Amino acid sequence: MTIIGARPQFIKSAPVSKQLKKHFEEILVHTGQHYDKNMSKFFFDELQLKKPDYNLNVGSGSHAEQTANIMIKLEKVIKKNFPDLIIVYGDTNSTLAGSLVGAKLNIPIAHIEAGLRSYNKCMPEELNRICTDHYSKILFCPGKVAVNNLKKEGITKNVFLVGDVMKDAVLQNMERINSKTIRKRCNLKTDEEYYFFTLHRQENTDNLERLSKIFNMLRLAKLKIIFPIHPRTRKIITNSSIKVPENIFITEPVSYIESLSLQKNARIVITDSGGVQKEACFLGVPCITLRDETEWIETIKRGYNTIVGTDFKKFKKALEKYSEKDKYFNSNKLYGNGKAAEKIVRILRKKIL
Repeated sequence: MTIIGARPQFIKSAPVSKQLKKHFEEILVHTGQHYDKNMSKFFFDELQLKKPDYNLNVGSGSHAEQTANIMIKLEKVIKKNFPDLIIVYGDTNSTLAGSLVGAKLNIPIAHIEAGLRSYNKCMPEELNRICTDHYSKILFCPGKVAVNNLKKEGITKNVFLVGDVMKDAVLQNMERINSKTIRKRCNLKTDEEYYFFTLHRQENTDNLERLSKIFNMLRLAKLKIIFPIHPRTRKIITNSSIKVPENIFITEPVSYIESLSLQKNARIVITDSGGVQKEACFLGVPCITLRDETEWIETIKRGYNTIVGTDFKKFKKALEKYSEKDKYFNSNKLYGNGKAAEKIVRILRKKIL
């Protein structure tokens, strides 16, 4: 049984599901954590994911409400099917709920993207992934740093270094990237350079002072900024007195392929998203991260990504650094070779069959 509920999990599960169906019967449960049409149905269509066997339709709510609702509904589904294994991805409320319900029912949990740590326990995602790792029986890590993080916490059994399934997804969809339609939608001329920008984390959007600082920093940008806005972020900006800089072009949420296209052709990617940090690096585009830390340490060490938080000077320096350099990096060895899903299913076959 695979449990997903948020945009990044749709992407991560796509390459794994393709491999799973060769050897297993997969029951796909969509919690409905992301309920916007663009952020859910379109991703399923684009990624050619099977229609969910169950949709829990939990929608929005506080962390407690959302997690609790998922657990209540999910328990009934699990009891009805009693799978041999539950697969969870990443660090969302769906991840935590799935791992906790499964563990209490004594069903083995496999955590894909295990071992990541930002060491910021104010982040809901950090709490989710720590708990999930400790509930899991099989842990699939994207990089060596993640393996070492688990080792520090005493988790060494059934820990596997497999690479990143999001890299699988990017490489598998490279030929589908077509920038013409999305460039037109974003009012971009044929050869016009731009920055790609995303923002959704609550530490940035819920703190209006911090949000205001971010938009003030973005006024430094000399190019147009394309901003596919998260519904929650749009609501916060609309209900506040924050002024969005004139150089920012706001568009509705984009599909997965459109997002890859906008990133691939951007001069720089500016984001607070963990997934977008990696996608930019896989596409060879430098990234500036609007957080005070990241769990994707390897992207920093290799110089593909720079952490700036809301520090005006750091942002300016990063902008200048990446504007001067050739924008393309060689990220061939970053988080594996794009065969993580194959490795995961090969290991699961040995463990289960």
